[in-house]
Parts: sequence; C-alpha cells; structure tokens
Amino acid sequence: MTALKKGFTLIELLIVIAILGVLAVVILVAINPQEQLQRTRDAGIISSVTQLGHAMQAYATSHEGEYMDDTLTANCATSADWANCLVDSGEVSIVPDDLTQAAQTPCAASEINGYCYTVLAGLTNGLVYAKLHSGSNTQKCSAAAATTAYAGFDSSQGRGGIFCEDPGNEPFAAGVITFE
Repeated sequence: MTALKKGFTLIELLIVIAILGVLAVVILVAINPQEQLQRTRDAGIISSVTQLGHAMQAYATSHEGEYMDDTLTANCATSADWANCLVDSGEVSIVPDDLTQAAQTPCAASEINGYCYTVLAGLTNGLVYAKLHSGSNTQKCSAAAATTAYAGFDSSQGRGGIFCEDPGNEPFAAGVITFE
C-alpha cells in the first residue's frame, strides 16, 4: 500500500498565487489611489476655506461690517496681506498649509499659500476660494472639460461649498457665486 501525500502541489500553489495577484490588480485599479488622495486633499481644502470664510465674517463683524481690502489690507494696520491680518486680529491661529506645491491656478485676486481672497468694492462682501483637484469634484461641474471646480466661502450667502468657473475667468468677478 502506498501512503497518501497531504498538502498542495507546487502547481496548485502557483495558480492560487496568480489568481490572488490578478484580484489585487483589479481591486487596485478600481480603488484608484491617486483619485482617493486628491479627494482627501480636497476635503482638507474645503475645510480650510470654510474656516477662513468664517474668520473673514468674524473680522467684518468686529470691524463695523467692513471686510479686509484684498490688495494692501489698508484697513488692517498690522499686516500687509489678508491671511496674516486674520491671524493678527485673532480670528485664526495660523494660516493654513501651503497649497502651491500642487497645480494651482494663480489668483488675480490676493493669494496666500494657494488660497485666494477677493472683496467687492466698498468692502461689503468677500470670497475666499481655492482650486480643487479631484475628478469627482470636477465632474460636479456642468461643462466638465472647460470648467474648474473651486472650494469657496461667499460672505453674502454666509456659507461655503463647491462652485465651478471657467479657468480663464476670475471667480467672483461678477460678485455672484452659485454653489453646486
């Protein structure tokens, strides 16, 4: 009588390893780690823009309804830029991290660390915004190829959100933002 061998053959093990490898590749492609990283980064940008927007409103409340000037912050005696004016006035403790290492559309308005700020004439309404990078946020825009998604906080609406603008246009130039 011959003894029965227990265990798997080398061929069986190689087939199982190959199947697991194919499954891992399929799952990795389905997850799209680059998109996930961009979505995570965008969540941080949205949070920072909202915090800056609330700080901008608090600043205006404590300065008789007048928002900071977006050029030289003439109404901020302690700082030459809007973000550090918010720090100096105690509305935020630090300026959010620098976003400029990623592909950031430069602002025609005042830009600090990739965050843009603009204000209407008369210093009555302000907007803080930054470009978003994930494809899922860009897909929220109706003209997907020609439109850029931004995270913004509009003081006239008292809220933040995602809005879309053509890349060649300066957001808020018309003074109206439509959130998606």
